[in-house]
Amino acid sequence: MARFHTLRQEQWIPRPIDEVFAFFADAGNLEEITPPWLGFRILAITPGPVAEGTEIRYRLRLHGIPIFWRTGIRLWQAPRRFVDVQRSGPYQLWHHTHRFEAREGGTKMTDVVRYTLPFGFLGRIVHAMKVRGDVVRIFDYRRKRIGELFATEPNSVP
Repeated sequence: MARFHTLRQEQWIPRPIDEVFAFFADAGNLEEITPPWLGFRILAITPGPVAEGTEIRYRLRLHGIPIFWRTGIRLWQAPRRFVDVQRSGPYQLWHHTHRFEAREGGTKMTDVVRYTLPFGFLGRIVHAMKVRGDVVRIFDYRRKRIGELFATEPNSVP
């Protein structure tokens, strides 16, 4: 049976919810908030505006290993939340919920990522030794970069 791992991160952004959601609705901004050491590049995206059913194909390099990843938008409820899931890639499961809440003159953004690796017990060992740290480091970078882009203190959530 697969064992799920969860990463949860909150960030307050001093901008209106519609502006913040619009930034995340533009798949091109993924490259802007992904650490440069991953060499992240979008290869293809379903034409038209991002919505439920949109698919994104991209590649990145993790520890020198090229990874091709395909995700799809499973749920789209603008400007409150959306969910992207891995359709093919390095995880057995990747389910990322993005929530946005108008709050205190800005937007509280919450990311909840549920994921699991393939290969059972071996996958759990690799997660403990390397993957957990990689995921945290990637999301820490993302938090910092979003803070810079929206001129926020990265750790403040009113």
